[in-house]
Amino acid sequence: MIEIDIATGAASWPYAKPLFETVWPADILQTLPWGHLQFAHADLRVFIETDGDVLCHVGIYRRTGTWNGRKVNIGGIGGVITHPDRRRRGYATLALNAAIRTMQDEGAIDFGMLFCEPHNSAFYEKLGWQTFNGDLYAEQSGTRARFEQFVSRDVFVPYVFKIRRLLREGTIDLCGLPW
Repeated sequence: MIEIDIATGAASWPYAKPLFETVWPADILQTLPWGHLQFAHADLRVFIETDGDVLCHVGIYRRTGTWNGRKVNIGGIGGVITHPDRRRRGYATLALNAAIRTMQDEGAIDFGMLFCEPHNSAFYEKLGWQTFNGDLYAEQSGTRARFEQFVSRDVFVPYVFKIRRLLREGTIDLCGLPW
């Protein structure tokens, strides 16, 4: 039987960590074009599990950022991973839908945002995510700069999802680390 569980981010990291180490072992992570980035820690985690085994994970990140200088509440999605032996069975779709529903139910999030490798773009687009075509700012090692200074859009494509608003243009400042 498949179960969907939503847990507090920090407290549930030990539960998520083995799946992360399976999908992105340290030696592989170092070779990825985004492996050098510092990422924020998830506020909540969506787990898809069966018989106590974690099959899939999606992190939810709540952030007050800015869009064109105005405060907005961003619902970040990150750490979308599925165990290699369990891929292509719909688990990531289930977990993402649960994450979006959680952000919608909270009622405070303006829009969702995620970053994905280009080979995953079609997957997110099928689920209603749309590319963000504006300027994007984030932090790395305490430095605020355009996101492209840290990693190119050929490596990580920013996507947005309408919760209360769909912001595809303009300037978004994450006001912190990416997720």
